Amino acid sequence: MNHGTILVFEVTILVLALFLGVEVISKVPTLLHTPLMSGTNAIHGIVIVGAMIVLGLPDKDTFTWIVGFAAVILASANVVGGFVVTDRMLEMFKKREPAKPVDESQDGKGT
Repeated sequence: MNHGTILVFEVTILVLALFLGVEVISKVPTLLHTPLMSGTNAIHGIVIVGAMIVLGLPDKDTFTWIVGFAAVILASANVVGGFVVTDRMLEMFKKREPAKPVDESQDGKGT
């Protein structure tokens, strides 16, 4: 295969993946959007591992080093953000303690 055929093949896969992603995400109900997004952010751990593998290869040029380093930083931020969103979401489901009634003898009025 020549380079032109491979490029057309890869661009076709990219465009189909974009259309499929938009269709799948647009069908997700609003209540499920946050849990699904926080879970998919955690999957960026795979991107971190891949970027570290690329950065560990010998004989890489400056462009590869910069893109790999940026991938590690951005994917790390996404993973941390995904876990923060998940933690905040789970806090909403914790049982709250009922409010304690105010004891009138200790309300500060001194009567």
